[in-house]
Amino acid sequence: MNKQIETLVLKVAKLTRQTHELGIPVMILFEGIPASGKTRLCNELLLTLDGKYSSFIATKSPSEEDLRYQFFQKYWNGLPKKGDINVYFRSWYAHYIDFKENRIKEDFYKDYQTLREQIHQFESMLIADNHEIIKFYIEIDEEKRLEHIREMRQNPLTKWKAQEYEDVIESKIYEANMKAFVDESQDWEVIDYTNREHATLLMYEHMIQRLEAAISRHERKCTERNGHFTEGFSDDAFEMMTDKVKKDAYDQQIDALQSRLTELQFALYERKIPLIIVYEGMDAAGKGGNIKRLRQKLDPTGYEVNAIGAPTEDELNRHYLWRFAKDMPKSGHIELFDRSWYGRVLVERVEGFATVDEWQRAYDEINAFEKMWTDEHAIILKFFLTIDKDEQLKRFNDRVENVDKNWKITDEDWRNRDKWAEYQEASLDMIHKTHTSYAPWHVIATNHKKTARIKVLKHVIRTCEAELFGVMHD
Repeated sequence: MNKQIETLVLKVAKLTRQTHELGIPVMILFEGIPASGKTRLCNELLLTLDGKYSSFIATKSPSEEDLRYQFFQKYWNGLPKKGDINVYFRSWYAHYIDFKENRIKEDFYKDYQTLREQIHQFESMLIADNHEIIKFYIEIDEEKRLEHIREMRQNPLTKWKAQEYEDVIESKIYEANMKAFVDESQDWEVIDYTNREHATLLMYEHMIQRLEAAISRHERKCTERNGHFTEGFSDDAFEMMTDKVKKDAYDQQIDALQSRLTELQFALYERKIPLIIVYEGMDAAGKGGNIKRLRQKLDPTGYEVNAIGAPTEDELNRHYLWRFAKDMPKSGHIELFDRSWYGRVLVERVEGFATVDEWQRAYDEINAFEKMWTDEHAIILKFFLTIDKDEQLKRFNDRVENVDKNWKITDEDWRNRDKWAEYQEASLDMIHKTHTSYAPWHVIATNHKKTARIKVLKHVIRTCEAELFGVMHD
């Protein structure tokens, strides 16, 4: 090995041990036309990295099953842990070009500009969360490239390799698309592989520059955890007046509404439309009972319920949206979230589990995250269940006194009650900043549980009917 390269290899190995110890996730992208040399450069780098915390990920053309999920879902699912390194042999850029040039999901994306925006938002979220994204675009003299391809074709064991990505995207088309990305951005390192040794040298020099910068930024980052709440904020932030559904009317309506929702579940499956329903609200507001009535007649093979608790160690070691993205439904299925990604701007804000920078930027991140799914015609409905303070105390005491409900009340519930005003203010900020046309909030008063259940069922049915059949309700 060239002595200069050997020195750089040792430096990169040392720096990646530091990023691992500091918990900085590193994502390294290799793009380039077939036989450009990216395979060899990729492998050169992999031999330098510690295999205990580095992974190699190759992007292929999507299978039929892949297409039942959102464009970015597999990349969300495979995000590196804090301190780990992912090396992408082709990435979401090649994935985008595949979609665009082969008109994949054309009905959703039309001119595919939306996907370009998703790429920007995806990377921005990760970079803000301390991920270091390093991008290499590999070029080579065309005569040298064709020589490589001829050599592969002459060997029966590597003949298949000569085709590589050409079966999916013609080289000239891929190159034109990638050049557009490279030319409009300053974050690509373009390496000419015509001289292998020089290319390897450039790769390691760029890695060192980026890793040193990432370590320096990590040491300067802000960790302020003050919640920024308004002193003397009103305890009565939500309007609780509501007409009550009488018992006879409830019994008549609930059965018919649940039956209609079952019919719509099958229609959603047939049309391959995913439905995502999010529940947030104060403790004892009736989220569990509401979800139970919503799912009572549904086909269990077509829905799942995610009851979200405190994050596990594995979840804390990744971007906060990771644990939710991996549970998003495929087309035609229903996912119910009993609490959700909104924990970042509610409990994590109030309790100081997230820094000020983390929860303040989360509003825009969440809006972008939800739009990724609605861009592919998913339905997202968000319900915030409200309750007044006196009714909550009544329900808490009922749980304490009722042996069958003791398990529902915890010390944490009482602690949260002491921060009622802070939770109310955080909830109002959340609704104001994340209520969008594509993923709206519905605030449901739940002092009367039966009324709340009817209202939620009606909202879900109306929204699904509008999406499926264009039926609009007053």
